[in-house]
Amino acid sequence: MSAGVTISSMSTYAILGCGSVGHIVAEELAEEGKDVLILDKDESRVETLRDQDLNARQQDISDPEVAGVVAGRDVLLILASDVAANREAVETIRESGGDQFIVARASDPVSADELRESGADVVVNPSEVIADSAIRSLESGEMEYKARQLADLLERVDGELAILTHDNPDPDSIASAVALQMIAREYDLDADILYRGDIGHQENRAFVNLLGIELTPREESRPLGEYGAVGLVDHMKSGDPELDVDVDIFIDHFEPGESIEAEFTDVRPNASSTSTILTKYIQEFDLSPTETVATALLYGIRSETLDFKRDTTPADLTAAAYLYPFANHDTLEQVESPSMSPETLDVLAEAIQNREVQGSHLVSNAGFIRDRDALAQAANHLLNLEGITTTAVFGIADDNIYLAARSKDIRLNIGKVLQDAFSGIGEAGGHSTQGSVEIPLGIFTGIEASDGNRDTLLSLTEEAVRKKLFRAMGVDGSESGNGN
Repeated sequence: MSAGVTISSMSTYAILGCGSVGHIVAEELAEEGKDVLILDKDESRVETLRDQDLNARQQDISDPEVAGVVAGRDVLLILASDVAANREAVETIRESGGDQFIVARASDPVSADELRESGADVVVNPSEVIADSAIRSLESGEMEYKARQLADLLERVDGELAILTHDNPDPDSIASAVALQMIAREYDLDADILYRGDIGHQENRAFVNLLGIELTPREESRPLGEYGAVGLVDHMKSGDPELDVDVDIFIDHFEPGESIEAEFTDVRPNASSTSTILTKYIQEFDLSPTETVATALLYGIRSETLDFKRDTTPADLTAAAYLYPFANHDTLEQVESPSMSPETLDVLAEAIQNREVQGSHLVSNAGFIRDRDALAQAANHLLNLEGITTTAVFGIADDNIYLAARSKDIRLNIGKVLQDAFSGIGEAGGHSTQGSVEIPLGIFTGIEASDGNRDTLLSLTEEAVRKKLFRAMGVDGSESGNGN
């Protein structure tokens, strides 16, 4: 905007060039009671505008006199279909000292640049505006269609709905399940949220406890075949060995590694969280989220996007803005500030002691662990070390090797690195800034993690995991060190 220009409800306007676009704008401004002057060189068009009680006068906008005609106007909309005339009008007004706020019409990127260079504050291309509007309408229509599909399915379910999170569920997976549960209840459908593994991360435990979210371990639930329908939300792991029933609902923001056949599927890789997708469904169903659901979804979005610092999209921001007034922010603050458990502190200490650094990459073995979620916390903490852009921390629990990785290197997609390193021997997932791996110990050793084999296991996994990771990161280990 030009210096000294302030647009207020009392601003006066001039529309230079009143074709179809200018006419629509003129009518909208007039309906709002704005003071609008219209300039156009076509005499018959000007007469038509006057017949509609619009303030119009005949004027060639490329004429140098136009600067004086609009000198008393605050905002100028130069909207003729003749882009060359638009540019001449902008140049004439600026050269005469006019400091009005100018919006000018372009026809392509080249003319847009020329208009900006001539002094236009804002440049619009009607073709792009129409395309953007069409895309938004398409997205809105698609959402309406998907919501109708989901509603039809929920109405037909005979029995209860089983909602499955991914193993060791994180806030995004839990929040998405809670939201789907709320939607199901609108159709008089009871739903159980089921999970496998542990909820070990302190923040995740605080999240579940403070919000009073009811989760049932899979081993304590009845068989999935006894439910009327099965839904997967933010499930990620398509190779679930216990999924021996048909899946009815599948909603995620990651494409599954293997195809999942479901009656209803909504996978949106362009969304940064599944919580964002479920928020859109709540809006489409015209539901008011409860405080618990809104708080859970807002935390799910914030957690998955690292408080909007990672891979955040406009959809995530608009979903968060919608949820904000419904959420309990005191609860969010408590969730985000839990104390560190002794188990996490032990894992962090081991990871610091056993770290190996190659360039800006750090890999560490935390040994035998009780809390696998502590690996992610250790990886996050180690990422704060000076000169470190990528971290990976692994440990052994329950006859498996678990690994958590974090990266702030924009050139590296750590999720792909893990998939490349451990494809075929373990299950890896993630995206550009974080990832995880689960590998059966038998892949490396053929022996179980008994007390007598602990040292052997540590030695074998240490060598195998470190080598694979560093090789996938593009370093060969010849200059490694522990950073001490």
